[in-house]
Formats: sequence, C-alpha cells, structure tokens
Amino acid sequence: MSVSTYTVSGMTCQHCVAAVTQEVSKLPGVENVAIELVPEGDSTLRITSSAPVAEDVVRDAVDEAGYALR
Repeated sequence: MSVSTYTVSGMTCQHCVAAVTQEVSKLPGVENVAIELVPEGDSTLRITSSAPVAEDVVRDAVDEAGYALR
C-alpha cells in the first residue's frame, strides 16, 4: 500500500474535484482518491494505491482533467 500527496492548483468547485478524481482513478493500481478542496487556493490530492504511482503519470492525469500539480 502506498499513499502519495500532491498539491493541485486551479480547482474551485466540486466539478473540479470530480474531474480530477475521475482521471486519477483510471491510473493502474489506484485504489482511492481523496481531495481537500481549497477554492481559489491550492487543493490537496491524496492517492492510495497498491504500489507507488510515478509523479509524471499523476501530473499527466491531473493535466488531462484541466488542472496542474504544483
């Protein structure tokens, strides 16, 4: 079990949370995605996975959803 935490910028609402959750959940090994939304600020993304997920893979998924890792 691996837990990784990232900071995401640009998220402002629950639609943003849903978009990022949907993209990150598609990644191999990801078991849970939790986001602490901070509108107009930097939100926290916590990923629980069966094995570590490479940061560039997470970055690409967040980018696909329309947001950016800090």
